[in-house]
Amino acid sequence: MNRRFFIKSGSVALASFGVMATAPSFLKRAVASALDSAGGRKKTLIAIFQRGAVDGLNVVVPYGESNYYDLRPNIAIPKPNGGAEAAINLDGFFGLHPSLAGFKPLWDSKRLAIVHASGSPDNTRSHFDAQDYMESATPGVKSTADGWLNRFLQSKADPQKSLFRAVSMTQQMPRAMQGKAPTIAMANLSDFNIRAGQSSANVQGGFEAMYDQAVNDTLRGTGKETFEAINYLKQVNPAQYKVENGATYPQTPFGNSLRQIAQLIKAGVGLEIAFTDVGGWDTHVNEGNQQGQLSNLLRQFSNAIAALYTDLGQRMDDVVILTMSEFGRTVKENGNRGTDHGHANAMFIVGNSVRGGKVYGDWPGLKNDQLYEGRDLALTTDFRDVFSEIAQKHLGSTNLKSIFPGYSSSKFRGFLG
Repeated sequence: MNRRFFIKSGSVALASFGVMATAPSFLKRAVASALDSAGGRKKTLIAIFQRGAVDGLNVVVPYGESNYYDLRPNIAIPKPNGGAEAAINLDGFFGLHPSLAGFKPLWDSKRLAIVHASGSPDNTRSHFDAQDYMESATPGVKSTADGWLNRFLQSKADPQKSLFRAVSMTQQMPRAMQGKAPTIAMANLSDFNIRAGQSSANVQGGFEAMYDQAVNDTLRGTGKETFEAINYLKQVNPAQYKVENGATYPQTPFGNSLRQIAQLIKAGVGLEIAFTDVGGWDTHVNEGNQQGQLSNLLRQFSNAIAALYTDLGQRMDDVVILTMSEFGRTVKENGNRGTDHGHANAMFIVGNSVRGGKVYGDWPGLKNDQLYEGRDLALTTDFRDVFSEIAQKHLGSTNLKSIFPGYSSSKFRGFLG
């Protein structure tokens, strides 16, 4: 086990802190840096990647398009009719999949915005390449060294050097967060105590010695603070965390990830970027409509995000949740009652600062001559326009060119004030 692996994959976190006098040094710095350099409260972005290419047309349903029903005779979502298995009306043209009922209160309170027909301008239908392009934010360029979230961290100084400024609740460090800026990937907060809690004292001595000897290592000191975090975690016991405001997280890995992100936000450890992902969206066969494979995934997905919003309460004034997927799926269903790899998709943005209750973007239509390459929803909003608006208006970035090299955003959609 080496230093970098230990820092990035060790499940280290803090929750529900008590007396500040006994808190580790990184926590004291985080509390001291609760305000950003402009004097406002620090903001947090929670980025969620739906890996596998979700079918955006059955998620945000264009029920006002007759071609939608013509091309999907078996898997289309019924038009809104007040029933529990029909689309949930949004604006007279678009509707939510019925399993996204957890999103309707957010929509009604204008805390949820949607950007439809969005995604990557690159035409690849490879999951691997499309995810790489979206996370690096350089479509068509495979040689980009770092991810867009890491470039944001590089572009904005963090004088307090918070140990938990950027955290991914995933097994591996995602492409979006790889780069020069320090980041941490955690599999699960409670797993760390199970795997290493009893032996942490023996491990601690060896690693602290290694760090102390690394005089020229830019991460010197981080190791000691990592072990401070481990020891403090054992004291506060994350299993004792209590959700607030009646929130109920689904008992799924995704629900657990969002619950733990809420723990870190409430702990006040300086979290600025949080990331997690959820898979299973590659619905080539038996996708289903109001019932079935996609429906089950969407129910867990929306209920987890709704629980996170509820749990954080007023803290959502300073938090934005962004969802993304590498590409959409074909407009026409295939012979297996599923959908194949497509192009444009739908993104969700949630937060108290979001100008919600609206589907943003230019709708291209689903007639044959309006489809991309004669088969897919056409792209009208580059995903970098969405990322850029959040980076600038929410996170306070003043140097978008360094975050999105070779691209100048020209279509801020106005979903943030």
